[in-house]
Amino acid sequence: MLQLAPLPPALETQLQREFDVHPLWREAAPQDFLAAHGSEFGLLLTHATAGADAALMDRLPQLRAICSLGVGCDALDLAAARSRGIVVSNTPDVLNDCVADLAVGLMIDVARGLTAADRHVRRGDWISKGPPPLGTRVSGKRLGFLGMGRIGQTVARRCTGFDMEIRYHTPAPMAESRWTHEASLVALADWADFLVVACSGGPATHHLVSTEVLQALGPQSFLINIARGSVVDEEALVHALQTRQLGGAALDVFEQEPQVPPALLAMDNVVLLPHIASGTAETRRAMADLVLRNVRRYVESGRLETEVRG
Repeated sequence: MLQLAPLPPALETQLQREFDVHPLWREAAPQDFLAAHGSEFGLLLTHATAGADAALMDRLPQLRAICSLGVGCDALDLAAARSRGIVVSNTPDVLNDCVADLAVGLMIDVARGLTAADRHVRRGDWISKGPPPLGTRVSGKRLGFLGMGRIGQTVARRCTGFDMEIRYHTPAPMAESRWTHEASLVALADWADFLVVACSGGPATHHLVSTEVLQALGPQSFLINIARGSVVDEEALVHALQTRQLGGAALDVFEQEPQVPPALLAMDNVVLLPHIASGTAETRRAMADLVLRNVRRYVESGRLETEVRG
């Protein structure tokens, strides 16, 4: 099997112990290697950021399965995989709790100004300038979700403990949902005090959070993105924050990671994290274990434990 990009060391060690794995990312000339040996591989190992595009699949004519570390599939060309009869697995569910925990933390941070206040103390401003500006209460506020999949639902359940009213926007209402569906994203943003982006990335959701949505949120509300940077029009977000058309933003993802717009770095009403929502030892271990189970099952039976459908 072919390994496209680095994976957690413990996972790499176990895969190499059990299987014949070739790390393409260590090749000095990957394209030359694929031209000479691409037909030798039937299974590809990758992760959600590296993905696998149609051009790569073309270089692997015997490819029959892709096992990816991570829940996101926007970097995986699923249409190309389906057309070639290639099955794909990801690592859903095992990261829901840690991503939800981080989303709640970001919400509290941006509303109450926790990390901004920390910087205020470290700079000596508490002594020289007095207390930082007042924050915004979280409890009892209106919480909107763009997307209400496994992660969104996990965040929503946590936020019921804050006595928040919850609504969500998806293309169609969810069957038997306990929360109110809003058919219009702009209307949801206009209603919400907090808007959590918790949908998939990819062309269908590209820049869904637009200038119009940000203006609807308004200067007293906050955007939290734990999904994909591509869902938010980053240029429009910077403008909304600079002109105080938006109260603040808490971002774990960006359009061109690891590059972050310099304008965001200068703002105290923005919380910036380096895509760490699933970044706990427990979750990363569970993700690696699930990749390993998918590989083992495919080698043994030709099937995947968590095959991506649709």
